[in-house]
Amino acid sequence: MVVMEIPENETGVTRLRAAIRDQWDDLSTSERAVAQYLVTAPVEQLLFASAQELGAASSTSNATVVRALQRLGYAGLPALKRELANDFTSTVAPEVRLKQRIAHVGRDLDSIWSDVFAEAQDRIDHARRLTEPEAVRRSVAALAEAHEVFCYGIAASEPGARHLALALGRIGRRARFVSETGFALADQLLALGQGDAVVIFQPGRRLVELTVMMERARAVGAKVVLVTDELGEAYADRVEAVLTAPHTPTGITAESLTGLLVADALLLALATLDETRAVESSHQLTALREQLLDPKRRG
Repeated sequence: MVVMEIPENETGVTRLRAAIRDQWDDLSTSERAVAQYLVTAPVEQLLFASAQELGAASSTSNATVVRALQRLGYAGLPALKRELANDFTSTVAPEVRLKQRIAHVGRDLDSIWSDVFAEAQDRIDHARRLTEPEAVRRSVAALAEAHEVFCYGIAASEPGARHLALALGRIGRRARFVSETGFALADQLLALGQGDAVVIFQPGRRLVELTVMMERARAVGAKVVLVTDELGEAYADRVEAVLTAPHTPTGITAESLTGLLVADALLLALATLDETRAVESSHQLTALREQLLDPKRRG
């Protein structure tokens, strides 16, 4: 097999090359065509390509691309993109990456529409495959038993945490949204007590706040659920469960997309566990809204 020379600091590409070299004899002819294309295409081209586009470029199919990647040890195309993106985003300025995203999609509205939905679908499928059913069960059980749920998220992770806290209240469960960092977080953690639960939305950065929250939860007897992309292995022994929410390798789709879906799955599960509470809370919410919209009460 012929491969191009890759700088040693391109760790994602280096791993890809090693995986292809190790698995080459076990790959089918069509899978080898995919592998050959993967090591000769520019990284930025792989980051923005869909499985269908990679199949066309390698004269195979999107199904063959998925099979080849799984044979090489990747959970799917998003997993490969994530590894490549780690190198790419650390060496390429944000404005350059934006220009490359624009160059990739061009001005073809059909292509733009297709690319956004293709990446979203890839991320959603990836999340569905990588989250173990047992992790979902442990997460739901932890939240169902919680006196109050602390939903933590900052920056791009804020929408998922904010949505979960708001919607938990709407089904009759006590919850609060937390987004403080540094010293300001201490005031929020002071309220965390025995029987509470913490849901942390954090895709990839190992923040000191995560460690402090987890240690505080353990000290007071609260359970922690981590919604993440890359940190599951690092914190698995400190949390009740890890739920996978893959982030975007390209920036084409919203960072919060999969975190919001994970939150929705937890919410629906909790509503079904206590339908009476959820329905009654929804009824009260509707009544309060109607009162607020009543023109006779204005002034």
